[in-house]
Amino acid sequence: MRRLGPQDYSGIVTFAVAAAVGLPVAVGAAETLIPRIWWIAVFILFLCCLLAAGVVYVGSRPGHAALAGAVAASWVAVLTAPGVGLLPVILVVTVAVSAYAAPIWAGLVLTGLNTAVLAVSLGASGSQPPGLPAILAFYLLIQLASHLSSASIIAGERMRRELAETNVALRASQLLLAQSVRTAERLRISRELHDLIGHQLTVLTLELETAQHTEGAGARPHVKRANRVARELLSDVRTTVGELRTETADLHAMLAEVVQDLPGLTVQVEVEPGLHPDEEQAAALLRAVQEIATNTLRHSGASTLGVKVSRDGADIVLEAVDNGRGGMPQPGNGLRGLRERFEALGGSVGLDGSCGFRLTARVPAS
Repeated sequence: MRRLGPQDYSGIVTFAVAAAVGLPVAVGAAETLIPRIWWIAVFILFLCCLLAAGVVYVGSRPGHAALAGAVAASWVAVLTAPGVGLLPVILVVTVAVSAYAAPIWAGLVLTGLNTAVLAVSLGASGSQPPGLPAILAFYLLIQLASHLSSASIIAGERMRRELAETNVALRASQLLLAQSVRTAERLRISRELHDLIGHQLTVLTLELETAQHTEGAGARPHVKRANRVARELLSDVRTTVGELRTETADLHAMLAEVVQDLPGLTVQVEVEPGLHPDEEQAAALLRAVQEIATNTLRHSGASTLGVKVSRDGADIVLEAVDNGRGGMPQPGNGLRGLRERFEALGGSVGLDGSCGFRLTARVPAS
């Protein structure tokens, strides 16, 4: 289950306030210009649209439609129950929620329209309340403050998410670069080993062959030179092998480093002991975890992400699942590139959005 954060609790309180200000009308403590049952239906529609726009379909086209429905329903509710206490607070709520679905200018336009609706509602109450301009100014300012505060929070979250995504990509690139450097160094040492041993073995072979065809004391110098070359060769081999004895890259440490300290997301990485993929497989697994973490931060709204790498028969399997909203995303360049990378290694990538979002990637073990 998704863990609630401060923003979630703030949304719950805001929704509760929006529902509470309509109770006086719902229980018959205030009069309406339309039948009460119809007013209650409009108010319930407002709450449903508000919930859909702010929670279920945030930022999507259905979310935009839900926000438009919430705005229209709030106008009808306020206009048909003029002068009802704190009911205009629902106008403030719609402006605050609009920051999640519309640009700032649209929120400012909505603020002006809401203020006009409130002026009409107060004028239709039959008696001009004292200090009407002050009331309108108050609601205008509180709408502006709510909208700009929400927009500021959203911008800050977006910046933190983009920074986290950049850090994930940077860590993955650094780890892959370090692995490439180690590979290049092993290749350099292997070439030097080939050149060095090849030359010495040639000298050793010639000395022994000459000694074999030389009789008596004349063969002794060739045998001594062959013995010296053999000792030098043994020493060089030991030195070079010592340089080549590097530990295999720790896959668990690499994957854990990529996803450490992500804002609002707890990641658990599990790698089966004794699993040692080759360089190309390790790079594919690393890029897969990078793409998964980035998509989780960007789209799912999850608070936890589990990553497990294990062996299944002849395959190395990576499973990643979060506790977000799920659903099947439209594969972008990242997921398409990930699938192509694994297919090039003879593997596959599967997606499942029925419960959270799950990605399963397979690659034949080397």
